[in-house]
Amino acid sequence: MASPKQIAANRNNARKSTGPITAAGKAVSKMNAVKHGILSNDVVVRGMVIHESGHQFKALREQFWEHLAPVGPLEEMLVDQIVTTHWRRRRALTAETGEIALSVDNGHWRRSKWRPASNWVTYADWRDMVSAMKESAVGIDVLITFLEKVRDDVQRDGELTEAALQRLRGRFGNKSNSMVDELTKFRAMLTDNPDGLSAEALKAEHREAVLDYIERELSWCRFYMQKRKEREGKEEEAQQAADVLPSSDVLDKILRYETALDRQLYRAIHELERVQRRRNGEVVPPPLTMEVAH
Repeated sequence: MASPKQIAANRNNARKSTGPITAAGKAVSKMNAVKHGILSNDVVVRGMVIHESGHQFKALREQFWEHLAPVGPLEEMLVDQIVTTHWRRRRALTAETGEIALSVDNGHWRRSKWRPASNWVTYADWRDMVSAMKESAVGIDVLITFLEKVRDDVQRDGELTEAALQRLRGRFGNKSNSMVDELTKFRAMLTDNPDGLSAEALKAEHREAVLDYIERELSWCRFYMQKRKEREGKEEEAQQAADVLPSSDVLDKILRYETALDRQLYRAIHELERVQRRRNGEVVPPPLTMEVAH
């Protein structure tokens, strides 16, 4: 241990080298941080796509140099290590933010680009395409369009014709389905004339009955489409909330990177504190080291 006289002498000597005090000295120290441009060239990423801001790094470095006021190459090296480690740790946070955005956006894109209502191949194995399409709001919306076209045909022709049924079947890729089957049965039923109505009266009755049937189907479709939209909206919110966490491999990679940077940062901070305390005349014991035998 140093004697009281040695400690006093160290403190007196330290007063001669406590770092910049005057405005001019601080300006010189600040320029020391600026003139080492090679550090910025090594740390700041400048690629074809990603381009980090050299001005932001320079401003950050000046703040640390002004606050920590390093004296001598050793302290300058430690301050630079603190600056670069802090900069890299900010990059890790940016990477985490990017991974979250990528996970959420990709999940939303995969779900939104799948359009079951217009992908007939998807329903090739389904027994009834209409039942499958009713499972999604997009599919129900297409069914509504098909029914509205049939309604327009009936209003134009005055009845449900075979040609209208053929056009409807063609919209389904000529595949058998419950909508076409029900309308076909409905048309066959309306050809009966137990009351002996005239051709014109029977046609008018046929027209009104078919239009009433189509309107009922449209009402049900609109009702179910609203329910499906509400359900799909809740499912999308839940999926996006789940996608906020990237994959375990990505998270593990980011966390290991941050842990390594934290060790470097705190080690540099503690070492700088020891060096500056020693420069100020304090007797600082050497850091404790431990060797672990395997």
